[in-house]
Amino acid sequence: MTNLCKKNTCAAPLGFTIALLACMLLTSCFGGNHAMSNGGEVTGRRGAAFTEPTPYGMVEVKRGYLRAGIEKNDSLWGTVTPSKDISVDGFWMDQSEVTNAMYRQFVEWVRDSIIRERLADPSFGGDETYKIEVDRNGDPITPHLNWAKPIPWRKPSEDQERAINSVYVTHPIDGTKMLDVKQLTYRYEIFDYEKAALRKYRLNPAERNLNTDLTVNPDEVVMISKDTAYVDDNGDIVRQTIERPLSSLYDFLNTYIVHVYPDTTCWVNDFPNANNEPYMKLYFSSAAYNDYPVVGVTWEQAEAFCAWRTDFLLRGLGPQARFIQRYRLPTEIEWEYAARGKEGNPYPWEGNETKNDKGCFFANFKPDRGNYTEDGNLITSRTGIYGANSNGLFDMAGNVAEWTNTVYTEAGVAAMADLNPELRYNAAKEDPYVLKRKSVRGGSWKDPLSYIRSAWRTWEYQNQPRSYIGFRCVRSKATTTSSNSNGKKKK
Repeated sequence: MTNLCKKNTCAAPLGFTIALLACMLLTSCFGGNHAMSNGGEVTGRRGAAFTEPTPYGMVEVKRGYLRAGIEKNDSLWGTVTPSKDISVDGFWMDQSEVTNAMYRQFVEWVRDSIIRERLADPSFGGDETYKIEVDRNGDPITPHLNWAKPIPWRKPSEDQERAINSVYVTHPIDGTKMLDVKQLTYRYEIFDYEKAALRKYRLNPAERNLNTDLTVNPDEVVMISKDTAYVDDNGDIVRQTIERPLSSLYDFLNTYIVHVYPDTTCWVNDFPNANNEPYMKLYFSSAAYNDYPVVGVTWEQAEAFCAWRTDFLLRGLGPQARFIQRYRLPTEIEWEYAARGKEGNPYPWEGNETKNDKGCFFANFKPDRGNYTEDGNLITSRTGIYGANSNGLFDMAGNVAEWTNTVYTEAGVAAMADLNPELRYNAAKEDPYVLKRKSVRGGSWKDPLSYIRSAWRTWEYQNQPRSYIGFRCVRSKATTTSSNSNGKKKK
Protein backbone atom coordinates (compact mmCIF):
# COMPACT_ATOMS: atom_id res chain seq x y z
CA MET A 1 0.00 0.00 0.00
CA THR A 2 2.72 2.33 0.92
CA ASN A 3 4.61 1.75 -2.28
CA LEU A 4 1.44 2.17 -4.32
CA CYS A 5 0.64 5.47 -2.64
CA LYS A 6 4.11 6.73 -3.33
CA LYS A 7 3.85 5.68 -6.98
CA ASN A 8 0.54 7.49 -7.49
CA THR A 9 1.88 10.53 -5.73
CA CYS A 10 4.73 10.74 -8.15
CA ALA A 11 2.53 10.12 -11.20
CA ALA A 12 0.04 12.90 -10.37
CA PRO A 13 2.48 15.79 -10.79
CA LEU A 14 3.59 14.40 -14.17
CA GLY A 15 0.03 14.34 -15.52
CA PHE A 16 -0.64 17.81 -14.16
CA THR A 17 2.48 19.08 -15.86
CA ILE A 18 1.40 17.66 -19.21
CA ALA A 19 -2.06 19.24 -18.84
CA LEU A 20 -0.52 22.58 -17.88
CA LEU A 21 1.76 22.52 -20.91
CA ALA A 22 -1.20 21.74 -23.17
CA CYS A 23 -3.15 24.60 -21.65
CA MET A 24 -0.22 26.97 -22.13
CA LEU A 25 0.06 25.87 -25.76
CA LEU A 26 -3.61 26.60 -26.38
CA THR A 27 -3.29 29.93 -24.62
CA SER A 28 -0.38 30.99 -26.82
CA CYS A 29 -2.25 29.94 -29.98
CA PHE A 30 -5.52 31.71 -29.21
CA GLY A 31 -4.36 34.95 -27.70
CA GLY A 32 -4.47 34.36 -23.97
CA ASN A 33 -6.57 36.62 -21.83
CA HIS A 34 -8.01 38.57 -24.81
CA ALA A 35 -9.53 35.43 -26.35
CA MET A 36 -10.89 34.35 -22.99
CA SER A 37 -12.43 37.74 -22.23
CA ASN A 38 -14.59 37.79 -25.39
CA GLY A 39 -15.23 34.07 -25.52
CA GLY A 40 -13.22 33.69 -28.70
CA GLU A 41 -15.68 35.77 -30.74
CA VAL A 42 -14.58 38.33 -33.37
CA THR A 43 -15.60 41.69 -31.96
CA GLY A 44 -13.65 44.03 -34.27
CA ARG A 45 -10.81 46.44 -33.73
CA ARG A 46 -11.98 49.90 -32.75
CA GLY A 47 -10.25 53.22 -32.58
CA ALA A 48 -11.18 56.79 -31.79
CA ALA A 49 -13.57 58.20 -34.38
CA PHE A 50 -12.60 61.36 -36.24
CA THR A 51 -14.94 64.24 -35.47
CA GLU A 52 -14.78 66.79 -38.26
CA PRO A 53 -15.10 70.39 -37.08
CA THR A 54 -17.25 72.78 -39.07
CA PRO A 55 -14.98 74.41 -41.67
CA TYR A 56 -14.57 78.15 -41.26
CA GLY A 57 -17.24 80.09 -43.13
CA MET A 58 -19.16 76.97 -44.16
CA VAL A 59 -22.45 75.37 -43.17
CA GLU A 60 -23.51 71.75 -43.28
CA VAL A 61 -25.96 70.72 -45.96
CA LYS A 62 -27.36 67.40 -44.76
CA ARG A 63 -27.99 64.52 -47.11
CA GLY A 64 -31.40 64.23 -48.69
CA TYR A 65 -33.50 64.02 -51.81
CA LEU A 66 -34.78 66.41 -54.45
CA ARG A 67 -36.68 66.40 -57.70
CA ALA A 68 -34.10 68.22 -59.79
CA GLY A 69 -35.07 70.30 -62.80
CA ILE A 70 -38.38 71.88 -63.81
CA GLU A 71 -41.40 69.62 -64.27
CA LYS A 72 -43.39 72.14 -66.34
CA ASN A 73 -42.36 73.83 -69.57
CA ASP A 74 -40.50 77.08 -69.06
CA SER A 75 -43.07 79.87 -69.27
CA LEU A 76 -40.59 82.39 -70.68
CA TRP A 77 -38.99 80.44 -73.52
CA GLY A 78 -41.24 77.40 -73.75
CA THR A 79 -38.28 75.05 -73.36
CA VAL A 80 -38.45 71.75 -71.53
CA THR A 81 -36.04 71.25 -68.64
CA PRO A 82 -35.88 67.56 -67.66
CA SER A 83 -36.62 66.59 -64.08
CA LYS A 84 -35.42 63.60 -62.09
CA ASP A 85 -35.54 62.18 -58.57
CA ILE A 86 -32.02 62.35 -57.12
CA SER A 87 -30.45 61.63 -53.73
CA VAL A 88 -27.45 63.60 -52.48
CA ASP A 89 -25.03 62.93 -49.64
CA GLY A 90 -24.25 65.63 -47.11
CA PHE A 91 -21.50 68.19 -47.66
CA TRP A 92 -20.08 71.46 -46.38
CA MET A 93 -20.76 74.62 -48.41
CA ASP A 94 -19.55 78.20 -48.18
CA GLN A 95 -22.26 80.20 -46.47
CA SER A 96 -21.60 83.10 -48.85
CA GLU A 97 -19.98 83.50 -52.22
CA VAL A 98 -16.18 83.81 -52.28
CA THR A 99 -15.47 87.48 -51.72
CA ASN A 100 -12.89 89.87 -53.12
CA ALA A 101 -11.06 89.76 -49.78
CA MET A 102 -10.85 85.96 -49.85
CA TYR A 103 -9.68 85.82 -53.43
CA ARG A 104 -7.23 88.67 -52.87
CA GLN A 105 -5.58 86.55 -50.17
CA PHE A 106 -4.97 83.93 -52.86
CA VAL A 107 -3.51 86.50 -55.26
CA GLU A 108 -1.24 87.97 -52.59
CA TRP A 109 -0.07 84.50 -51.53
CA VAL A 110 1.01 83.84 -55.11
CA ARG A 111 2.72 87.24 -55.25
CA ASP A 112 4.56 86.63 -51.96
CA SER A 113 5.66 83.15 -53.02
CA ILE A 114 7.29 84.62 -56.14
CA ILE A 115 9.00 87.33 -54.09
CA ARG A 116 10.35 84.75 -51.61
CA GLU A 117 11.70 82.64 -54.46
CA ARG A 118 13.52 85.69 -55.78
CA LEU A 119 14.83 86.73 -52.39
CA ALA A 120 16.46 83.30 -52.19
CA ASP A 121 17.75 83.57 -55.78
CA PRO A 122 21.49 84.46 -56.05
CA SER A 123 20.54 86.97 -58.74
CA PHE A 124 18.76 89.01 -56.06
CA GLY A 125 21.20 88.60 -53.19
CA GLY A 126 20.65 84.90 -52.49
CA ASP A 127 19.25 85.00 -48.95
CA GLU A 128 19.09 81.27 -48.22
CA THR A 129 16.90 81.78 -45.16
CA TYR A 130 13.88 82.30 -47.43
CA LYS A 131 14.09 78.69 -48.55
CA ILE A 132 14.34 75.55 -46.45
CA GLU A 133 16.39 72.76 -48.00
CA VAL A 134 17.50 70.73 -44.94
CA ASP A 135 15.73 69.53 -41.80
CA ARG A 136 16.75 70.16 -38.18
CA ASN A 137 19.34 67.42 -38.40
CA GLY A 138 20.92 68.91 -41.51
CA ASP A 139 19.59 66.18 -43.80
CA PRO A 140 18.43 67.29 -47.27
CA ILE A 141 14.66 67.56 -47.85
CA THR A 142 12.44 68.74 -50.68
CA PRO A 143 13.14 72.50 -50.92
CA HIS A 144 10.22 74.70 -49.89
CA LEU A 145 9.68 78.34 -49.04
CA ASN A 146 10.13 79.62 -45.51
CA TRP A 147 6.86 81.43 -44.80
CA ALA A 148 7.91 82.17 -41.24
CA LYS A 149 10.45 84.73 -42.48
CA PRO A 150 8.71 88.01 -43.35
CA ILE A 151 9.27 89.97 -46.53
CA PRO A 152 11.07 93.27 -45.79
CA TRP A 153 8.43 95.60 -47.21
CA ARG A 154 9.45 98.72 -45.24
CA LYS A 155 13.24 98.86 -45.23
CA PRO A 156 14.56 96.44 -47.85
CA SER A 157 18.18 96.34 -48.95
CA GLU A 158 19.03 97.16 -52.54
CA ASP A 159 18.89 93.49 -53.60
CA GLN A 160 15.70 92.89 -51.63
CA GLU A 161 14.08 95.92 -53.22
CA ARG A 162 14.92 94.60 -56.68
CA ALA A 163 13.32 91.25 -55.80
CA ILE A 164 10.16 92.92 -54.52
CA ASN A 165 9.86 95.32 -57.44
CA SER A 166 10.37 92.50 -59.96
CA VAL A 167 6.69 91.52 -59.66
CA TYR A 168 5.48 95.04 -60.40
CA VAL A 169 5.27 97.11 -63.55
CA THR A 170 4.71 100.81 -64.14
CA HIS A 171 1.87 101.94 -66.37
CA PRO A 172 3.57 103.68 -69.32
CA ILE A 173 0.94 106.44 -69.52
CA ASP A 174 -0.10 107.43 -65.99
CA GLY A 175 2.91 106.03 -64.08
CA THR A 176 0.82 103.85 -61.77
CA LYS A 177 2.77 101.05 -60.06
CA MET A 178 0.80 97.84 -60.36
CA LEU A 179 1.21 94.09 -60.16
CA ASP A 180 2.52 92.37 -63.25
CA VAL A 181 -0.44 90.01 -63.53
CA LYS A 182 1.26 87.91 -66.21
CA GLN A 183 3.72 86.67 -63.58
CA LEU A 184 1.03 85.68 -61.09
CA THR A 185 0.56 82.02 -61.91
CA TYR A 186 -0.33 79.16 -59.61
CA ARG A 187 0.91 75.64 -60.28
CA TYR A 188 -0.89 72.74 -58.68
CA GLU A 189 -1.25 69.00 -59.05
CA ILE A 190 -4.34 66.85 -58.64
CA PHE A 191 -4.19 63.08 -58.31
CA ASP A 192 -7.21 61.46 -59.96
CA TYR A 193 -8.11 58.83 -57.36
CA GLU A 194 -11.30 57.85 -59.15
CA LYS A 195 -9.60 57.16 -62.46
CA ALA A 196 -6.76 55.30 -60.77
CA ALA A 197 -9.33 53.04 -59.08
CA LEU A 198 -10.92 51.92 -62.36
CA ARG A 199 -10.19 48.27 -63.02
CA LYS A 200 -9.23 48.85 -66.64
CA TYR A 201 -6.33 51.04 -65.50
CA ARG A 202 -4.82 48.62 -62.97
CA LEU A 203 -1.04 48.37 -63.20
CA ASN A 204 -1.23 44.60 -62.78
CA PRO A 205 -2.83 43.16 -65.97
CA ALA A 206 -4.26 40.22 -64.00
CA GLU A 207 -6.47 42.63 -62.02
CA ARG A 208 -8.11 44.26 -65.04
CA ASN A 209 -10.68 41.52 -65.60
CA LEU A 210 -12.04 39.10 -63.00
CA ASN A 211 -13.37 36.66 -65.58
CA THR A 212 -11.23 33.55 -65.04
CA ASP A 213 -12.26 32.15 -68.43
CA LEU A 214 -10.22 34.82 -70.15
CA THR A 215 -6.49 34.54 -70.69
CA VAL A 216 -4.57 37.49 -69.32
CA ASN A 217 -2.22 39.21 -71.74
CA PRO A 218 0.70 40.38 -69.58
CA ASP A 219 1.98 42.56 -72.46
CA GLU A 220 -1.30 44.43 -72.95
CA VAL A 221 -0.69 48.14 -73.58
CA VAL A 222 -3.18 50.42 -71.83
CA MET A 223 -3.20 54.04 -72.94
CA ILE A 224 -3.82 56.78 -70.44
CA SER A 225 -4.37 60.52 -70.93
CA LYS A 226 -3.25 63.15 -68.42
CA ASP A 227 -3.11 66.93 -68.25
CA THR A 228 0.27 68.62 -68.07
CA ALA A 229 1.47 72.21 -68.13
CA TYR A 230 4.73 74.11 -68.14
CA VAL A 231 6.06 77.62 -68.68
CA ASP A 232 8.17 78.02 -71.82
CA ASP A 233 11.23 80.22 -72.34
CA ASN A 234 8.99 83.16 -73.28
CA GLY A 235 7.10 82.92 -70.00
CA ASP A 236 3.96 81.59 -71.66
CA ILE A 237 1.92 78.77 -70.14
CA VAL A 238 1.79 75.69 -72.34
CA ARG A 239 -1.02 73.29 -71.55
CA GLN A 240 -1.15 69.82 -73.01
CA THR A 241 -3.22 66.69 -72.66
CA ILE A 242 -0.86 63.86 -73.48
CA GLU A 243 -1.63 60.22 -74.18
CA ARG A 244 0.90 57.55 -73.35
CA PRO A 245 1.11 53.91 -72.19
CA LEU A 246 0.19 53.35 -68.57
CA SER A 247 3.37 52.85 -66.55
CA SER A 248 2.86 54.05 -62.97
CA LEU A 249 0.55 55.92 -60.60
CA TYR A 250 2.16 59.17 -61.76
CA ASP A 251 0.08 58.81 -64.93
CA PHE A 252 -2.93 59.84 -62.82
CA LEU A 253 -1.25 63.00 -61.51
CA ASN A 254 -2.46 66.02 -63.49
CA THR A 255 -0.56 69.30 -63.51
CA TYR A 256 -2.13 72.72 -64.05
CA ILE A 257 -0.71 76.24 -64.22
CA VAL A 258 -3.23 79.08 -64.08
CA HIS A 259 -3.05 82.87 -64.15
CA VAL A 260 -4.79 83.88 -60.92
CA TYR A 261 -5.54 87.59 -61.22
CA PRO A 262 -9.21 88.22 -62.09
CA ASP A 263 -10.01 89.94 -65.36
CA THR A 264 -11.17 93.34 -64.16
CA THR A 265 -11.81 94.45 -67.74
CA CYS A 266 -14.91 92.23 -67.82
CA TRP A 267 -16.88 95.21 -66.50
CA VAL A 268 -16.37 97.07 -69.77
CA ASN A 269 -16.27 94.06 -72.09
CA ASP A 270 -19.58 92.70 -70.83
CA PHE A 271 -21.37 96.05 -71.23
CA PRO A 272 -20.49 97.98 -74.40
CA ASN A 273 -21.52 101.64 -74.43
CA ALA A 274 -21.72 101.79 -70.61
CA ASN A 275 -19.58 103.80 -68.21
CA ASN A 276 -18.27 100.93 -66.05
CA GLU A 277 -14.67 102.15 -65.88
CA PRO A 278 -14.86 102.82 -62.10
CA TYR A 279 -15.77 99.17 -61.47
CA MET A 280 -12.89 98.05 -63.66
CA LYS A 281 -10.45 100.14 -61.62
CA LEU A 282 -11.83 99.72 -58.11
CA TYR A 283 -14.09 96.68 -57.70
CA PHE A 284 -11.34 94.14 -56.97
CA SER A 285 -8.59 96.40 -55.62
CA SER A 286 -10.51 98.75 -53.31
CA ALA A 287 -11.13 97.73 -49.70
CA ALA A 288 -14.61 99.22 -50.05
CA TYR A 289 -15.58 96.09 -51.97
CA ASN A 290 -13.89 93.59 -49.62
CA ASP A 291 -17.10 91.74 -48.78
CA TYR A 292 -18.55 91.76 -52.28
CA PRO A 293 -18.41 88.57 -54.39
CA VAL A 294 -15.35 88.26 -56.60
CA VAL A 295 -16.13 88.37 -60.33
CA GLY A 296 -14.04 88.21 -63.49
CA VAL A 297 -12.84 84.78 -62.38
CA THR A 298 -12.95 81.95 -64.90
CA TRP A 299 -13.91 78.38 -64.08
CA GLU A 300 -10.22 77.49 -64.38
CA GLN A 301 -9.28 80.15 -61.83
CA ALA A 302 -12.04 79.01 -59.47
CA GLU A 303 -10.65 75.46 -59.67
CA ALA A 304 -7.17 76.79 -58.88
CA PHE A 305 -8.53 78.68 -55.85
CA CYS A 306 -10.09 75.46 -54.54
CA ALA A 307 -6.76 73.65 -54.92
CA TRP A 308 -4.86 76.46 -53.15
CA ARG A 309 -7.44 76.65 -50.37
CA THR A 310 -7.04 72.91 -49.78
CA ASP A 311 -3.25 73.07 -49.62
CA PHE A 312 -3.43 76.16 -47.40
CA LEU A 313 -5.66 74.25 -44.96
CA LEU A 314 -3.63 71.04 -44.95
CA ARG A 315 -0.46 72.91 -44.01
CA GLY A 316 -2.06 73.84 -40.72
CA LEU A 317 -3.26 70.33 -39.83
CA GLY A 318 -1.46 67.35 -38.35
CA PRO A 319 -2.20 63.65 -38.84
CA GLN A 320 -5.94 64.39 -39.08
CA ALA A 321 -5.33 65.92 -42.50
CA ARG A 322 -5.66 62.51 -44.12
CA PHE A 323 -9.39 62.53 -43.32
CA ILE A 324 -10.08 65.98 -44.75
CA GLN A 325 -11.64 66.09 -48.22
CA ARG A 326 -10.55 68.64 -50.80
CA TYR A 327 -12.29 71.95 -51.40
CA ARG A 328 -13.94 71.90 -54.81
CA LEU A 329 -16.70 73.49 -56.84
CA PRO A 330 -20.15 72.00 -56.20
CA THR A 331 -21.74 69.65 -58.66
CA GLU A 332 -24.72 71.07 -60.47
CA ILE A 333 -27.09 68.91 -58.42
CA GLU A 334 -25.40 69.72 -55.10
CA TRP A 335 -25.85 73.38 -55.91
CA GLU A 336 -29.55 73.03 -56.76
CA TYR A 337 -30.20 70.83 -53.73
CA ALA A 338 -28.55 73.36 -51.41
CA ALA A 339 -30.31 76.33 -53.05
CA ARG A 340 -33.81 74.90 -52.77
CA GLY A 341 -33.49 74.61 -49.00
CA LYS A 342 -34.85 71.87 -46.80
CA GLU A 343 -38.33 72.28 -48.28
CA GLY A 344 -37.27 71.95 -51.94
CA ASN A 345 -38.71 75.36 -52.88
CA PRO A 346 -38.53 76.76 -56.45
CA TYR A 347 -36.51 79.67 -55.04
CA PRO A 348 -34.25 79.77 -51.98
CA TRP A 349 -37.19 81.28 -50.11
CA GLU A 350 -40.70 79.99 -49.58
CA GLY A 351 -43.26 80.71 -52.28
CA ASN A 352 -43.01 82.55 -55.59
CA GLU A 353 -43.15 86.12 -54.30
CA THR A 354 -40.08 88.33 -54.63
CA LYS A 355 -40.70 90.46 -51.52
CA ASN A 356 -41.49 89.80 -47.88
CA ASP A 357 -44.49 91.29 -46.06
CA LYS A 358 -42.49 94.46 -45.40
CA GLY A 359 -41.85 95.02 -49.10
CA CYS A 360 -38.16 94.02 -48.97
CA PHE A 361 -36.74 91.94 -51.80
CA PHE A 362 -35.44 88.44 -51.10
CA ALA A 363 -32.48 88.74 -53.49
CA ASN A 364 -30.38 91.05 -55.63
CA PHE A 365 -31.60 90.67 -59.22
CA LYS A 366 -33.15 92.77 -61.99
CA PRO A 367 -36.77 93.29 -60.92
CA ASP A 368 -37.76 95.40 -63.91
CA ARG A 369 -36.62 95.85 -67.51
CA GLY A 370 -34.22 98.66 -66.76
CA ASN A 371 -34.63 99.39 -63.07
CA TYR A 372 -31.71 97.58 -61.52
CA THR A 373 -31.97 99.66 -58.35
CA GLU A 374 -35.49 98.65 -57.33
CA ASP A 375 -34.03 95.95 -55.05
CA GLY A 376 -31.63 98.48 -53.50
CA ASN A 377 -28.53 97.70 -55.58
CA LEU A 378 -27.21 98.67 -58.98
CA ILE A 379 -24.63 95.92 -59.49
CA THR A 380 -23.50 93.28 -57.00
CA SER A 381 -24.30 93.65 -53.32
CA ARG A 382 -22.29 92.89 -50.21
CA THR A 383 -22.65 89.18 -49.47
CA GLY A 384 -25.12 88.12 -46.81
CA ILE A 385 -27.31 91.22 -46.65
CA TYR A 386 -30.35 89.30 -47.89
CA GLY A 387 -31.85 86.55 -45.77
CA ALA A 388 -30.42 83.03 -45.75
CA ASN A 389 -32.40 80.04 -46.97
CA SER A 390 -33.36 77.17 -44.65
CA ASN A 391 -29.90 75.62 -45.13
CA GLY A 392 -28.32 78.80 -43.78
CA LEU A 393 -26.92 79.84 -47.18
CA PHE A 394 -26.89 83.42 -48.47
CA ASP A 395 -27.29 84.69 -52.04
CA MET A 396 -28.20 81.35 -53.62
CA ALA A 397 -30.34 83.42 -55.97
CA GLY A 398 -29.08 86.58 -57.64
CA ASN A 399 -26.05 88.72 -56.72
CA VAL A 400 -23.69 86.65 -58.89
CA ALA A 401 -24.30 83.44 -60.79
CA GLU A 402 -21.98 80.64 -59.68
CA TRP A 403 -19.69 78.15 -61.37
CA THR A 404 -20.25 74.44 -60.82
CA ASN A 405 -17.85 71.62 -61.68
CA THR A 406 -20.39 70.00 -64.02
CA VAL A 407 -19.91 70.00 -67.77
CA TYR A 408 -22.97 71.49 -69.48
CA THR A 409 -25.08 69.17 -71.61
CA GLU A 410 -28.50 69.76 -73.14
CA ALA A 411 -29.73 66.50 -71.58
CA GLY A 412 -29.11 67.88 -68.10
CA VAL A 413 -30.30 65.64 -65.28
CA ALA A 414 -31.56 63.04 -67.75
CA ALA A 415 -27.95 61.98 -68.32
CA MET A 416 -27.11 61.86 -64.60
CA ALA A 417 -27.14 59.05 -62.06
CA ASP A 418 -29.75 59.27 -59.32
CA LEU A 419 -27.13 59.01 -56.54
CA ASN A 420 -24.55 61.80 -56.08
CA PRO A 421 -24.52 62.57 -59.82
CA GLU A 422 -21.53 64.20 -61.41
CA LEU A 423 -20.85 64.93 -65.08
CA ARG A 424 -17.25 66.08 -65.22
CA TYR A 425 -15.06 66.46 -68.27
CA ASN A 426 -11.63 68.08 -68.28
CA ALA A 427 -11.54 69.40 -71.80
CA ALA A 428 -8.21 69.15 -73.59
CA LYS A 429 -6.82 72.20 -75.33
CA GLU A 430 -7.46 70.68 -78.73
CA ASP A 431 -11.09 69.78 -77.92
CA PRO A 432 -13.88 71.69 -79.69
CA TYR A 433 -14.84 74.80 -77.80
CA VAL A 434 -18.36 73.47 -77.20
CA LEU A 435 -16.87 70.83 -74.88
CA LYS A 436 -15.52 73.57 -72.63
CA ARG A 437 -18.94 74.72 -71.41
CA LYS A 438 -19.56 74.51 -67.66
CA SER A 439 -22.90 74.74 -65.90
CA VAL A 440 -23.61 78.02 -64.13
CA ARG A 441 -26.38 78.33 -61.55
CA GLY A 442 -28.29 80.91 -59.54
CA GLY A 443 -28.68 83.90 -61.83
CA SER A 444 -27.14 87.28 -61.06
CA TRP A 445 -27.70 90.94 -60.32
CA LYS A 446 -28.40 91.57 -64.02
CA ASP A 447 -30.93 88.74 -64.52
CA PRO A 448 -34.75 88.75 -64.33
CA LEU A 449 -36.75 86.67 -61.87
CA SER A 450 -37.06 83.66 -64.18
CA TYR A 451 -33.29 83.26 -64.31
CA ILE A 452 -32.73 83.13 -60.55
CA ARG A 453 -34.87 80.04 -59.95
CA SER A 454 -32.94 77.26 -58.28
CA ALA A 455 -33.56 74.86 -61.17
CA TRP A 456 -32.65 77.30 -63.97
CA ARG A 457 -29.68 76.04 -66.00
CA THR A 458 -27.26 78.08 -68.05
CA TRP A 459 -23.60 77.82 -69.01
CA GLU A 460 -20.40 79.66 -69.81
CA TYR A 461 -17.08 78.66 -71.36
CA GLN A 462 -14.53 77.61 -68.76
CA ASN A 463 -12.00 80.27 -69.80
CA GLN A 464 -14.51 83.16 -70.03
CA PRO A 465 -14.56 85.71 -67.18
CA ARG A 466 -17.77 87.61 -66.52
CA SER A 467 -18.74 90.53 -64.30
CA TYR A 468 -21.77 88.58 -63.13
CA ILE A 469 -20.28 85.12 -62.41
CA GLY A 470 -18.56 84.16 -59.16
CA PHE A 471 -18.39 80.94 -57.17
CA ARG A 472 -18.44 79.27 -53.77
CA CYS A 473 -16.64 76.13 -52.55
CA VAL A 474 -17.91 72.89 -51.10
CA ARG A 475 -16.21 70.04 -49.27
CA SER A 476 -17.43 66.46 -49.02
CA LYS A 477 -17.92 65.37 -45.42
CA ALA A 478 -15.25 63.16 -43.90
CA THR A 479 -17.81 61.19 -41.92
CA THR A 480 -21.47 60.29 -42.24
CA THR A 481 -24.04 59.22 -39.64
CA SER A 482 -26.71 56.57 -40.07
CA SER A 483 -30.28 57.36 -39.09
CA ASN A 484 -33.56 55.50 -39.05
CA SER A 485 -36.63 56.40 -41.05
CA ASN A 486 -37.63 58.93 -38.38
CA GLY A 487 -34.38 60.80 -38.86
CA LYS A 488 -33.01 59.74 -35.48
CA LYS A 489 -29.29 58.99 -35.42
CA LYS A 490 -28.20 55.45 -34.71
CA LYS A 491 -25.26 54.92 -32.40
